[in-house]
Amino acid sequence: MQAKPKTKAPFYAVILAGGRGERFWPVGRASRPKQFVDLFGGKPLIAHAVDRLRGLVPPERVLVVTSRDLVPATRAALPALAADQILGEPQARDTAAACALATAWVAWKGGPEATMCILTADHLIADAAAFRRTLRAAAAMVARRPAMGLIGIRPTYPATGYGYVELGGPVTGAGLPKGFRKVRRFVEKPNLGTAATYVRSGRFAWNSGMFAWRASTFRAALAEFRPALLKATDRIAAHFGRRSLARALEREYAGLERISVDYAVMERARNLVAARGDFGWDDVGTWVSAGAHFPHDAEGNAVHGLAEAMAAHGNTIVNAEAGHLVAVLGADDLVVVHTADATLVCPKSCADGLKALVKQIGDDPAKAVFVR
Repeated sequence: MQAKPKTKAPFYAVILAGGRGERFWPVGRASRPKQFVDLFGGKPLIAHAVDRLRGLVPPERVLVVTSRDLVPATRAALPALAADQILGEPQARDTAAACALATAWVAWKGGPEATMCILTADHLIADAAAFRRTLRAAAAMVARRPAMGLIGIRPTYPATGYGYVELGGPVTGAGLPKGFRKVRRFVEKPNLGTAATYVRSGRFAWNSGMFAWRASTFRAALAEFRPALLKATDRIAAHFGRRSLARALEREYAGLERISVDYAVMERARNLVAARGDFGWDDVGTWVSAGAHFPHDAEGNAVHGLAEAMAAHGNTIVNAEAGHLVAVLGADDLVVVHTADATLVCPKSCADGLKALVKQIGDDPAKAVFVR
């Protein structure tokens, strides 16, 4: 009797959406972080993250992991997802816990050999078709061998705010997709000179924070490197689909280590492979980088909303309040952001310091304590 062919393992997409987006203040707030900002294409970034999966992952195989207080806003932004497709973490424990929880959910839904990708909720992708092709190849790679895949981005400048991975030789084998390289090592946020050396060498890629693996493969890595995290998420998984899930999350998360998946697992694993993501990736991490996606006037001012600039050059001007005019006269290289209750003005060179400013004044301008 002829053997029955193996059933193809289902493919799931997990979107991590726990960030707070302080660098997008005052449009972004703790209650409305960066993934809910709708300045790009008329809908929230998290909606873009789900929409570009069409044709690759069916909606019922999408999971969003976010903060518990952001679950209502996430449901409002993604009405097509069922209630159990949005998991709210009771405390922030960084990406290792989120990835472990998501992998447990995928194994519960699709079985231990289900393949999955870990994606982000607040990045922009210019070429969605190329993005899907890259994920499809990554899914094929991790389905055929017990590897964990990383999407590396070809560096376009010596960025000091990204982690890097050094790429080794090609991954070859019968039936394996082409274009994958072995990962030699991770490097966390190098200084400018080192980053410039990496870019010139051609051997390094930015770590995008996007991954692919089989549920069983990542669980094996957790068993080796973070067994306590694996046991905790297994205890949580016993409550999936039950009303007791919220209590289980609360109980287990209180004792979890706060650590990124890079430090906890990826930097220690020996079965990493990488694909270059050539699909126009941008983490739009600051107002300066966001300006590249807004219309520009003849003087290089990036403008969103009702605004006027005169004798001004190279500014990023964002007006989020309808019916209000923002005017910039005789100023260059500023970030100007206006909302109904707060206005930000700073040189572009200071835009990276927004986290410190928000920490000082608080998320809600009405409750800020000002020292004069």
